[in-house]
Amino acid sequence: MDGVTDCAREFSANLATRQWQRLLLCCAVALLATCRVAFAQTDEPEIHIPSRSTSDVSSRSDDLSTKAAKPLKANVELVLVPVTVTDPMNRSVLGLEKDNFHIYENKELQTVQYFSSEDAPVSVGVVLDSSGSMASKIDRAREAVLELLISANPNDEFFLVTFSDTPNEVMDFTNSVEDIQSKLPYAFPKGRTALLDALYLAITKMKRAKYSKKALLVISDGGDNHSRYTEHEVTDLVKEADVLVYAIGIYDHSFPTEEERLGPTLLTEVSEGTGGRCFTIDNPGELPETAGRIGAELRNQYVLGYRPNNAVHDGKWHKIKVKLVLPKGLPPLMTHAKQGYYRSAE
Repeated sequence: MDGVTDCAREFSANLATRQWQRLLLCCAVALLATCRVAFAQTDEPEIHIPSRSTSDVSSRSDDLSTKAAKPLKANVELVLVPVTVTDPMNRSVLGLEKDNFHIYENKELQTVQYFSSEDAPVSVGVVLDSSGSMASKIDRAREAVLELLISANPNDEFFLVTFSDTPNEVMDFTNSVEDIQSKLPYAFPKGRTALLDALYLAITKMKRAKYSKKALLVISDGGDNHSRYTEHEVTDLVKEADVLVYAIGIYDHSFPTEEERLGPTLLTEVSEGTGGRCFTIDNPGELPETAGRIGAELRNQYVLGYRPNNAVHDGKWHKIKVKLVLPKGLPPLMTHAKQGYYRSAE
């Protein structure tokens, strides 16, 4: 009986020893795996690169570690220029290629390094006149805003500013057409016209836009007569902002005040220098159709990109001119693009 007991004790001891050895082995494996992960996290830099196709990744895998070790430095800025091309009937022209465009900075031909004609998302600000003189036009103006929103890209974002004596931010950036639509009835006509203050507010707000492509739609029936900011201050801000400005001016055939007489000139100067356009109408019924045309224009723009030959960061205004290079026999076409930009000083 003592022999059996001794055997049982020896078996138990061996079993315990084997279990202890297994436990030690598992701990060692876990420790080794932890060390490998820690080593990998310590020695390998975290690399964030855009998604690529399998073949693209394979072709670049050999020199990836070399590139990751060198910080990317943008020595010169990429200047992006949205361009609208129209025919003699003022319709957008599609189907052009990169070789159809020549772009000049300060009269010097640049190399177009980026070209796109895709419908890219836009950040759009609507600036709606709700002064007292809009009483007979406000319903059509609301319809015009909706026409623009309906024709938009589903990913576009919008905000709404109305103005009379002062500008009022009615709706912050949103992707919902319904959000903007629900606020339009609150644009009740009253008071005077602080157009320049409204433009200043809208341009400043564009600093928080999600997309690099930004545009304003301004709907007004008169010139400014109640702003704190001057025309010079606002036009300078517009130049610096890199925002397309489209305007619809609703004007009677006669102008009872000096401000109203200067209204068309003000909207034209603010808009056309940005690459946008000013549409002048005398019938409020044309508002929705005109807004729809603007929406279609935003959907069908070309975007040219170049790095300036002269890469000096001088903080100065640099003029831009876009010219078309087309086969003979085509009707004359018009280009609409921003007239320049301020180079960064750093």
